[in-house]
Amino acid sequence: MASEKKQTGKKAASAASKTLRDGRTSGDSKSAGGSALSQADKKSNKTTGDTAAKKASKVLQSGDTGKTSKTAAASALAKKKTSKK
Repeated sequence: MASEKKQTGKKAASAASKTLRDGRTSGDSKSAGGSALSQADKKSNKTTGDTAAKKASKVLQSGDTGKTSKTAAASALAKKKTSKK
């Protein structure tokens, strides 16, 4: 089976950038945003690590988190490499 290469889209990359620049954003949101933004390059083979994935999950579950941060977190979580069992 061919490996699908995932890349952060323009909308998610923009949300990740805004998340990183916003001074009110939590550390978990910034971690997820940074992960998503690092995967925006077409040449990048990066995937979201375990720690960033856990933080992205917390961001998505939080009722206090804004739409922009959740967009970035969802993008990061979509690129989490699944472990083969």
